[in-house]
Amino acid sequence: MKLRHPHATEDCRAVSEILQRIGDKWSLLVVRRLGQGPMRFNELRAAVGGISQKMLTTTLRTLERDGFVTRTVYPTTPPRVDYELTDLGRELEIPVKELAEWAITNMGRINEARRRFDSSMAA
Repeated sequence: MKLRHPHATEDCRAVSEILQRIGDKWSLLVVRRLGQGPMRFNELRAAVGGISQKMLTTTLRTLERDGFVTRTVYPTTPPRVDYELTDLGRELEIPVKELAEWAITNMGRINEARRRFDSSMAA
């Protein structure tokens, strides 16, 4: 009989929950952009590209709730709002950046594998 690690189920659930939260494409892109420094909403929306206002709002709220992003409102007219990574968010930005670099470096290999697979399925 194979012994299981006593915390294996809890560990898997914790990892799965966090990956579901930060693993979607918008969260990763927002974290990557905020890794360059604080940004206002519209600057961030332009930098991410293709994200709707509603989706960016939802993504930022989720990242703020989870402690990755802070939202600072300045009492100006009109109000100025900046978003910035927290210490936890900056820690997350390290593997996010590495994953993005890996994806860019290996996109050609992945596309070639997909092409070979699709060709073999068509035969």
